[in-house]
Amino acid sequence: MMGLGWMEIGIIAALIVLLFGTTKLPKLGGAIGESIKNFKKGVKDDTPQLTDKNKEDDKKS
Repeated sequence: MMGLGWMEIGIIAALIVLLFGTTKLPKLGGAIGESIKNFKKGVKDDTPQLTDKNKEDDKKS
């Protein structure tokens, strides 16, 4: 399986600049970064937190 070389990465970068333009790229990067940050926050908040009551219930079981 062939990997991406510098020439291929340069061509892909040039195509992205041509498609989105230089004015939209910073906005796109910021939106992607914000999405990743919100996803990580959501995953962190979704993990169950053991409280004292939960620990007592686990000991009784």
